[in-house]
Amino acid sequence: MYHTRLVVICEPDFSEILMAEIAETGFDTFMENDKGFEAYVETENFDKQMLEAIRERYSQQTSVVFYQDRIQKKNWNEEWEKNYEPVIVDDQCIIRASFHQPNKQYPYDIVITPKMSFGTGHHATTYLMVKNQLDIDHTNKRVMDAGCGTAVLSVMACKRGAAFVDSFDIDAWSIENGKENAEVNNFQNIRIRQGKISELKFDEPFDIILANINKNILLLEMPYYFAYLKPGALLLLSGFYEHDIPDLLARAEKEGLSKVKQVVHETWATLLLQRK
Repeated sequence: MYHTRLVVICEPDFSEILMAEIAETGFDTFMENDKGFEAYVETENFDKQMLEAIRERYSQQTSVVFYQDRIQKKNWNEEWEKNYEPVIVDDQCIIRASFHQPNKQYPYDIVITPKMSFGTGHHATTYLMVKNQLDIDHTNKRVMDAGCGTAVLSVMACKRGAAFVDSFDIDAWSIENGKENAEVNNFQNIRIRQGKISELKFDEPFDIILANINKNILLLEMPYYFAYLKPGALLLLSGFYEHDIPDLLARAEKEGLSKVKQVVHETWATLLLQRK
């Protein structure tokens, strides 16, 4: 069997968002490298017009190169094992694959099966979210993980003492991978569903909402976050750049959310907000 390989050369700041958008065209496996990333899909099973539109749009913003060819099918798990390294967050948390040895030096040990879903901890935004979670009291809290990807943030919430985590993503692969990671980390109190926040129903409001997505989606979904937060509850956002903070804060304040703090890492940012 053959795959179509898309080689993308881009600036590091654009890698994650490009992977997210290209996944929408049909590509279902991604491997990062020092120049950008490679994306794979079975034969021609992707939306060519949509892919070209993405290339044109981002070419106006940054230097980006797309190159396609055809290769034989690989053993993706074997490829991941060659390239995946553990991520350490503030000497408190290690995010590792199952083939890495446990390290009791770190209080929080998260095992993530390193497949193509977003959120292995290597990207600055995932790192920032976990870093902020270390400072948030999750004990007996109801948590929402919006756009959960690998469910690494859901697992971290449970390790910090959350009573229940309601997670969702639009990507079917993320649902499969997220459920696997919840099981690998021995948490049965994580519910993972496919869909958008506008489509799903939630039984009760939340004490904490985690949303590591992108600026445009965060702006669009801000009213939903407010609606599903308890009074005084916390909203932790990432997936955007430092220069996006004013736009997000303006929308948050309009919806009745106030800033608690912001953290920046490698030009990426997080915002911790609170419902008034």
